[in-house]
Amino acid sequence: MCQADLKLKDKVALVTGAGRGIGQSISLCLAEQGADIVAVDIDTEAAAQTVKKVVLLGRSGLSLGADVTDSVQVDSLINKLLDKFKKIDILVNNAGITRDGLLIRMKDEDWDSVLNVNLKGAFNCTRAAAKVMMKQRCGNIVNMASIIGLMGNPGQANYAASKAGLIGLTKSAAKELAPRGIKVNAVAPGFIRTKMTDVLSEDVKEKMLSVIPLKKFGQPEDVANLVLFLSCEDSSYITGQVIQIDGGMLM
Repeated sequence: MCQADLKLKDKVALVTGAGRGIGQSISLCLAEQGADIVAVDIDTEAAAQTVKKVVLLGRSGLSLGADVTDSVQVDSLINKLLDKFKKIDILVNNAGITRDGLLIRMKDEDWDSVLNVNLKGAFNCTRAAAKVMMKQRCGNIVNMASIIGLMGNPGQANYAASKAGLIGLTKSAAKELAPRGIKVNAVAPGFIRTKMTDVLSEDVKEKMLSVIPLKKFGQPEDVANLVLFLSCEDSSYITGQVIQIDGGMLM
């Protein structure tokens, strides 16, 4: 692909939870299409490894360790991004955790930690990035939701609530920011193969496959390609949407 054909030539993308899995795949996919990447992760070394791969693709990168639940740290990372790149074109709110357990046995800290990372973290990053994007009068924000936020799941009340909340945040932010040329969308993955899901038993995996019409699990690259679409001009008339990528699991 020639340089002129790159969909994100000279764009700057901030990806949270970029140290591994889906976040790393998104970072590399955007870099392959010409974006410079700011990889953010609470695991500083993991973020640095992602940036090393970005640089090998010929793009600039910046790795930052930050806790997205802390608005002071988020404001600081935005300032560091601007010091290096002067702008932010794309924000991908991918940082997320799980603390599964039955509702009646769930500890307060397990509820709070999941809501803080998955929802408050996305709010903190969106608020900070939107202030810059509004001045630029352009930008793309993509939030990593989940089909669990649409359908619920036993043992994941905290996770489902956080992702449902993220969908509400997506729609509200899309309406607020559209007049300034900023698009806000969400991606809702189903079962995606990562190191976290690879440890599940074969019995659990077979049960999951039985409810997926396409009879296969998704790959991190599948999600990354959808994020790429929502981050470039190909999706210029799409905002406020939640796009499922689940092999038909939820229809």
